[in-house]
Amino acid sequence: MTEFDLYLEDHHVMLRDMVREFAEAEIAPVAAGLDDREEFPWANAAKMAELGLFGIQWPEEYGGADMDMMASVIVSEELARVDASHSITVGAHTSLCGTPIYRWGSDEQKTRYLTPLASGQVIGGFGLTEPGSGSDASCMLTTAVRQGDHYILNGQKTWITHGGVGEVFVVAAVTSPGQGNKGVSAFIMTKETCDLERAREVGFGHSDELEPMPGFSSGDKLRKLGWNASDTRELIFEDVEVPVENLLGDENDGFRVFLDTLDGGRIGIAAHAVGLAQGALEQTLNYTNERVQFGKKINRFQGVQFKLADMATRIHAARLMTYHAAYLRQNGRPHKREASMAKLFASEAAMDATIDAVQLHGGYGYSREYPVERMMRDAKILEIGEGTSEIQRIVIARELMQSLS
Repeated sequence: MTEFDLYLEDHHVMLRDMVREFAEAEIAPVAAGLDDREEFPWANAAKMAELGLFGIQWPEEYGGADMDMMASVIVSEELARVDASHSITVGAHTSLCGTPIYRWGSDEQKTRYLTPLASGQVIGGFGLTEPGSGSDASCMLTTAVRQGDHYILNGQKTWITHGGVGEVFVVAAVTSPGQGNKGVSAFIMTKETCDLERAREVGFGHSDELEPMPGFSSGDKLRKLGWNASDTRELIFEDVEVPVENLLGDENDGFRVFLDTLDGGRIGIAAHAVGLAQGALEQTLNYTNERVQFGKKINRFQGVQFKLADMATRIHAARLMTYHAAYLRQNGRPHKREASMAKLFASEAAMDATIDAVQLHGGYGYSREYPVERMMRDAKILEIGEGTSEIQRIVIARELMQSLS
């Protein structure tokens, strides 16, 4: 038993143990190779679908496991403890695609799209970022023009997790130009996976029942510093006809959908960060207990002990903040500030922890013989994705200012 079991119910502990066992047995042996080859983990993704990890917090009526936000946090944390690419494969699918459909979709939309997502039959993604709009999402250029019973979408998205392998996407587009945040709408869109042969081989990632929308495609895979086994691409829309019934929420109310989605997604990123930092700490504890210099194990030197103590302290604080934010969200309580705080603190704690892990491994830390160098590369995006650290500080400050009025 650990101190965090006090905050978890029995089913959370059982889930944590199951995912940890799976990650150590199935992910750890292949993570480095997948990273080197920049290869999406099709086989393990199919196994994670069999375990129910892609629908962990959705009701059973849609094919989910009927658990909660805390359960999703635990899944992300335990997967990231071994490999961040596997973790984000589940996390982005759940928090960025499944969440807005579940929270904002009609019963018909949930039945049609959330069901294959929750069961793990297909992979989902989220189309918000564009080449010219990252932190300032209000200046997006992708447009959706109403023509009778459908919209015509044109534009481009970039840095989209699952851009190639995914088949269901929640996409942002401008429906009322010149209105800024008040002129953006959300749409559910479908395309075919970029690797249909592999999807069919593993029995995961494709549904014949979801009809691809002509003109909706993905670009080449983007080369990245980390998360190399995660599929990241551009999305391209060329006169795509999207039925009116695929509008998610109300027209011109999409920005509210995306802000709500990002609030939850930031808790997810915090969970990735906690797991990644925990994995780096455990690797470093083991290494410093084996490495001998000047006649003794290096973890007997006070300078090393201080770094280990700082790593453990920051991780402990980050986990508490993440669990607290998840608790607030799953209980329907205000959590914008807490989500941003958890994301900010945990992502920076992960970056610090992985840098220290590499340093304490010495020359070996800079080699690919040990996983800490991959962990350091994987950690950096956590300070950028789903709102940079600078954006998180803006959100937190605005929440503080609002409390004065």
